[in-house]
Amino acid sequence: MMGIAMESTLPLNKLTSTPARLARRMLSPLRQPKSQAWLDDLPAFAIPADAIEVLPGPVAFRQTFLRAIGQARRRIVMTALYLQDDEAGREVLDALYAAHARQPGLEVTILVDWHRAQRGLIGKQKGAGNAGMYRDYAERLGPGVAIYGVPVQNRELFGVLHLKGFVIDDAVLYSGASINTVYLATHGRYRLDRYHLLHHRPLADAMVELIRAQLIGSDAVCRLNVPDVPLTRTLQPAIRALRQNLQNAEYEVPQDNPGPDDVAVTPLLGFGRSDNALNEAVLALLRSARHRVIVLTPYFNLPRPLRVVLGQLLRRGCEIHLMVGDKTASDFYIPPEQPFRTIGLLPYMYENNLRRFAQAHRRHIASGQLNLYLWRDGDNSYHLKGLLVDEDKALLTGNNLNPRAWALDLENGLLVRDPAGLLWPRHRAEWEALQRHATRLADYHALESPRQYPSAVRKQLGRLKRTRLDRLLNRLL
Repeated sequence: MMGIAMESTLPLNKLTSTPARLARRMLSPLRQPKSQAWLDDLPAFAIPADAIEVLPGPVAFRQTFLRAIGQARRRIVMTALYLQDDEAGREVLDALYAAHARQPGLEVTILVDWHRAQRGLIGKQKGAGNAGMYRDYAERLGPGVAIYGVPVQNRELFGVLHLKGFVIDDAVLYSGASINTVYLATHGRYRLDRYHLLHHRPLADAMVELIRAQLIGSDAVCRLNVPDVPLTRTLQPAIRALRQNLQNAEYEVPQDNPGPDDVAVTPLLGFGRSDNALNEAVLALLRSARHRVIVLTPYFNLPRPLRVVLGQLLRRGCEIHLMVGDKTASDFYIPPEQPFRTIGLLPYMYENNLRRFAQAHRRHIASGQLNLYLWRDGDNSYHLKGLLVDEDKALLTGNNLNPRAWALDLENGLLVRDPAGLLWPRHRAEWEALQRHATRLADYHALESPRQYPSAVRKQLGRLKRTRLDRLLNRLL
């Protein structure tokens, strides 16, 4: 009898564990049904494909930007992480004030991150930050340009304004770039991003309306180019109210029906861990993939939901191309011959993340199903973000696809659905241009081993790993 009882225990154990295994499979990110239907149900602007331009690089971006400012007649409304106190920042401010002088009725509004604007560069001497330049211009040239600081959180460490998009009259110039000499390639050296110009008044109106209603209309958002700027601590109740409002904010988008020469474009806002429309769109785009996915991110530090979906796409047979910057192409990289600062750990942490990912998926790399690329072009840096899915969907965004963007920063993006593949030749040309300065990793051994890092880096990384602070930093930086 005892033998019979023991034999019956084995199938019983399997039977009792089956519901849990089945539930995990049913609830896995890739198996959530109707991702394509969710995308199809999104409201969208129908925009002629010919009204969307993909600019080839930072020089074209700068030229297009300055030319559009010079030709503006009605409004210039810009959002960026920062407008730097350097040669490019002053060139842009000069152009904005000159445009207002030519057209006194021209609206010129700039929104930047509140905290970032009022501190100096990391590792530099403390000062008034970029806001000092804003006030100097206003004192010299008058009130024609309104510059606002947006405090998404009480401290910069816990979240920043990361909305993108320059609206000039009826056009949207969309890029992940901020404004400084490197982003605008003022002296030849550049930080590469993506650059798209969309000529469509309803889209431009929707982006401006959200800024006016949710940001400029908030008590937490204050002018920076005025003599008396409030202290952050006096704004804390207003900042809490702003965060609550942003949780429910969204762009006003119609339900247009695209014609045969149109693409569907949906602007999306992303803020917070839950009910984040931009995050949901990223996951839905990936789940909807049939054959091929291209992922662009400057810092390899993917949120867990993104890693899970990519892993399941590989198991399903999808081809994945993922491009990041070489650690030397990071804006945080410090050459070994220069004095080391703690911020210089970040490129090495991201490279370690990539090395672990490549090691975990070495079979997919060997088969050619997973293609990891490192971008490097001299002493230039890499700042690209976004998704290309199959030949009919794309995400233009400033979202870095990291845990900070996923949960802390205020982000946005433009989801493009293009069933006829009208934009694919332009996207393919962009992708092929990127590959000219990229190297595909043959395996994880192609990445530098941590044992080869400079001694100061090895020492700091070891300390972080022992205290598990590396996990916290990966979530915040």
